[in-house]
Amino acid sequence: MKVLLSIKPEFAEKIFEGTKRFEFRKSIYRSKDVKTVVVYVTRPIGQIIGEFDVEEILCETPDELWALTSDFSGISKHFFDEYFSGRTRSFALAVGDVRRYDSPLDPSDVIENFTPPQSYMYVSDELGRPSTGQLSLAV
Repeated sequence: MKVLLSIKPEFAEKIFEGTKRFEFRKSIYRSKDVKTVVVYVTRPIGQIIGEFDVEEILCETPDELWALTSDFSGISKHFFDEYFSGRTRSFALAVGDVRRYDSPLDPSDVIENFTPPQSYMYVSDELGRPSTGQLSLAV
């Protein structure tokens, strides 16, 4: 099973470059069957550009999560603190293998009545395109 996440352009690029190996979330999808995240890059890009495998899901206090992930967070401590301000629990998806599609997908072409998800959206396992290859990132 796959889940589609909306990710800001600068963070999506860092994921596919390999410098951001954790995707932070205030809440997480419930299904334990999700193994792959499809990346929808928010406006002004507005396209699905690839996917990554989820190695594990971390759930910690914000301070503990930062201690575990800061070296490959791809974000500043200030941004992290603001994002999780007032939260007692925080989540991070550990990015495994990444696959950038050969050409981006217009989400409206592959998802009926597409609206970018605020949190996440379950999508078909068939959603995607051939990729230029796989970049393996061990965490």
